[in-house]
Amino acid sequence: AVVVVAAVVVVAAVVVVAAVVVVAAVVDMAAVVVVAAVVVVVAAVVVVAAVVVVATVVVVAAVVVAAVVVVAAVVVVAAVVVVDAVVVVAAGVVAAVVVVAAVVVVAA
Repeated sequence: AVVVVAAVVVVAAVVVVAAVVVVAAVVDMAAVVVVAAVVVVVAAVVVVAAVVVVATVVVVAAVVVAAVVVVAAVVVVAAVVVVDAVVVVAAGVVAAVVVVAAVVVVAA
């Protein structure tokens, strides 16, 4: 009778240990699934962040290009204005010389 009871206790202990091992394995699998889900979410966040950064870089690059184009246009316009001013001043000087020459000729 003692041997039978001892055998039942041993079997029960083995069953309990096996159940604990199975539960631990299930918990581990759940933990693995949770970790995998977290990794997927983090990867998705990283991808989205990368896309946002790339989009931001593209927008910034477009703004910089637009700014360079505007500055270049302003420089060209300023150069044209300066050239025009030089031409106007030169024309004024030539006209003044012509007028002075005419006065000298008339005076002579």
